[in-house]
Amino acid sequence: MFKKKENLRERELVKVRENYQVTIPNNLRRLMDLGVGDYVEIDLKDNYLTIKPVKVVSPDQQYFYTKEWQKKEAEADKDIAAGRLEGPFKNIKDLLKSLKK
Repeated sequence: MFKKKENLRERELVKVRENYQVTIPNNLRRLMDLGVGDYVEIDLKDNYLTIKPVKVVSPDQQYFYTKEWQKKEAEADKDIAAGRLEGPFKNIKDLLKSLKK
């Protein structure tokens, strides 16, 4: 999920503070590309806590991440790379003419 960057440690000792809060050390935040306001998921398994970044998608954007949509996006990327596209158009008349081909 993340790309290891040189000279950054992957394990740190942190202290549980007031209100049971912990601070994710800067080098680990960089490794995981975490920013203020990002969400993380915390799991407990075999007496270990794991913290995993979670990208929250707005309900009105969820369609974009469906398999069907991603398949069509990949097809469009291939068409663009192969030069199979038209436009830009100077006016609506030219656009409509292109669609009727």
